[in-house]
Amino acid sequence: MLILDLGLNAFATGIVLGSVYALVALGLAITFGLLHIPNVAHPAMVIAGSYAVVVSNAYGVDPLLSGLFWAVPFYVAGVLFYGFYSYVFEARGRGNTLQSLTLFFGVSLIVEIALVVAFGTDLRSISAGYVGRSLSLGFVVIPYRFLVPALLTPVIILLLWLYLNRTNTGLAIRAVAYEERALHICGIDPVSVKRHAFGLAMAMAAIAGAALVITGPVDPFAGRVHLGRVFAIVVLAGLGTIPGTLLAAMLIGVAESFVMAFLSPSWAPGVAFAILLATLGLRPQGLFGALR
Repeated sequence: MLILDLGLNAFATGIVLGSVYALVALGLAITFGLLHIPNVAHPAMVIAGSYAVVVSNAYGVDPLLSGLFWAVPFYVAGVLFYGFYSYVFEARGRGNTLQSLTLFFGVSLIVEIALVVAFGTDLRSISAGYVGRSLSLGFVVIPYRFLVPALLTPVIILLLWLYLNRTNTGLAIRAVAYEERALHICGIDPVSVKRHAFGLAMAMAAIAGAALVITGPVDPFAGRVHLGRVFAIVVLAGLGTIPGTLLAAMLIGVAESFVMAFLSPSWAPGVAFAILLATLGLRPQGLFGALR
């Protein structure tokens, strides 16, 4: 009975934790999955969003509302950054994978150093009425600090899916990585489309940062823990498959939760890498295939 209770709690925790992982990976599903830009700095941007939420929370603002507020300046920052990236790399024919990776690794380090200079290396957390409380369903206990941000994820994913599939701008974002010439023929500027998509991904980073800091304290280097995880989620789902991101993240969340419950918490970070390698070897197109 004890093993059954432990297993049920591990499963429930993995589901809600996986939902949070999906939100963290959502911006990468746009930049890497749709734009084919290897944005390894995305987890660092998520942590920057977490720290922005910590600052707002110090003035009594709810972290989720704060995340929605910070999504706007993060969007603007993403638009400006892609303008720089496009001019320096893509417009000059330098946008190959190696140079892009070097750039984004550098951006990730700069973000980490900036956070250390501004806030130090201590863990930072938020306060909210639901933090520290739990929902009990029989033998299953789910902390609200996991449940509340997890409930936000399906809403965000549904809205993003509707935007990408039911609006002209969203359809242009889906098409830009594969039919750039067709967009030119239609009189649409692919650079403008990519600029908007990158800004949208940065806005997702701010919201994800809010969700992440609710689940637990963060430090400036916390993004490194999520780097392999978010790439594993995007690849497992299938590049650009937005709804599949949620299922893939839940699978990884449940796998990590069971490893932590029955083996050792120190093994959990390796679960995502193992799944990533297995996916690349057995089904490189992901569970749902790359978006076309």
